[in-house]
Amino acid sequence: MKEVDFVIVGASAAGVSLAMDAAEAGLERVVVVDPESNLTRPPESHPDIEILWGTPEVSAVDGRAQVVVDGEDLSARAAAVIEDRPLHLPQLPAPDDVADKVHTDTRPDGRLGEHVLVVGGSEKAALVALELSDEGANVVLARANASANRLSRLTRSAVLLREAERRLTVLWHSRPLAITSIDTEPLVTFDDVRTPDLLFDHVVLVDDASVDGPDSEGPVWRVSDLTIPPGQAWSTIRAGSFPEIPAPPTLPTLAGDDEERIEELRRRHYNATITYFHRTHSDLWVIRVEPDTKDFSYQAGQYASLGLGYWEPRVDGARDPGLERKWENLVRRSYSISSPIFDEDGYLHDPAASETLEFYIVLVPPTADHIPGLTPRLALCGPGSRIYVGPRIVGRYTLAPVRDPEATVVFLATGTGEAPHNAMITELLRKGHHGPIVSVVCVRYRADLAYLEKHRRLEERFPNYHYMPLVTREPDVEKLYIQDVIERDLIAERFGVQLDPERTHVFLCGNPAMIGLPRWEGDTPIWPETKGVCQLLTERGFQLDRQDAVGNIHTEKYW
Repeated sequence: MKEVDFVIVGASAAGVSLAMDAAEAGLERVVVVDPESNLTRPPESHPDIEILWGTPEVSAVDGRAQVVVDGEDLSARAAAVIEDRPLHLPQLPAPDDVADKVHTDTRPDGRLGEHVLVVGGSEKAALVALELSDEGANVVLARANASANRLSRLTRSAVLLREAERRLTVLWHSRPLAITSIDTEPLVTFDDVRTPDLLFDHVVLVDDASVDGPDSEGPVWRVSDLTIPPGQAWSTIRAGSFPEIPAPPTLPTLAGDDEERIEELRRRHYNATITYFHRTHSDLWVIRVEPDTKDFSYQAGQYASLGLGYWEPRVDGARDPGLERKWENLVRRSYSISSPIFDEDGYLHDPAASETLEFYIVLVPPTADHIPGLTPRLALCGPGSRIYVGPRIVGRYTLAPVRDPEATVVFLATGTGEAPHNAMITELLRKGHHGPIVSVVCVRYRADLAYLEKHRRLEERFPNYHYMPLVTREPDVEKLYIQDVIERDLIAERFGVQLDPERTHVFLCGNPAMIGLPRWEGDTPIWPETKGVCQLLTERGFQLDRQDAVGNIHTEKYW
């Protein structure tokens, strides 16, 4: 019999969230049993969580939980069984002519554009709302004052993200009071005067979350919306089965939990407003930030720091290490300033005439050895959100070395590393640079090319400008990396632009492996094992920037 610390039966968002909570609390042997075979691997941030597949038998023997699954016997200090129990349905009668549009034991298909109200504060209600939203419906989730902490961390994060993306509206404090009919459509009235009467195509009644059933008792714990709500499961199980693990400090997790305190922190720290938030897709954004003071200036290629408070919610369900010590502080990160490229009148963007700074940002996922602080919080922002901008815009990665308007200028980037290049290219063209300008960017998928259409417009307007996007994971496109472009002389082949070290400047920004900077022993470069662009270019006669000399290879690492 194999001894472990904790077994979770059920690989839903609630089960995986519970496993993550237990692992972060210090349990080293956490097992998730997946009866449905939906989970192929543990969360990336928690690779030590073990996954077993099969239908288990769970019992309590001599104060321990025993789980038998697919011929393997597990003995654990505790087990949690994630259950889907029938819920207490809200009492919300409807007129006969709309009764077929009010669902209590089924749900409609999420037809594109239809308006659906989901009523309930439970995990199940949130999951129904998320499913309908993903199917294309316009969903309103009425939680009727149920605490967000009832939800598992992964479900709560998904709800917050959909809300930030404007794909889901959450009424945190509104309870439906009555359904009437207008032209055979359900009209719903709410108890919160701030919520107007709303017309829906369908109403889905999931539960009345104000009713809680009896708590489960260990060593086999039953986790459901009627016993232990998923979001409160670990705290209950920790106290009952793992009392030696200290309870974590109590911290607000959503603004609604301590609104006055959080608003004071925002007033104290934030000095700018997000005026534009475009989601190229859920993990890639172009945002514009307007500082409260408009006296900023910068050179194309420089960077500024952005910050949000640790008190802000996260989108990914991860937990910041040491959060109790830094909860009132800012998490900050520097980002190169990008460019809209064109202004609203179609002219090349002039930063001196703009009151905003544009940034190109990718959501950084948590891993076992790194829990990012800023982007999972930024993911829940939108136009009107307040944010911190550092007082200084700095950086040496600029166009200062390019003095000849006839010189060839080549920009090579991976992912959002093209952000400073957008600003540099716009500046060169705006000031009448005559020499060839080439921009190459390497991404995984076409959807990761947020500025593609604008660069195509630049190509149409300026004959000396060329844009080469590379994608590495599309099945119908040759997989090319930036190193391939240099080694195979593809810039010369496609655009007729020669990489002549006598008249060419190359700017590199992005993945350090692509850049391939050496370490130096005196004047001798020691190159990385994997050959990067810097080595390829120096073998062709180019010179790296160094502290004592300006070369024609200019670099900016992104991490």
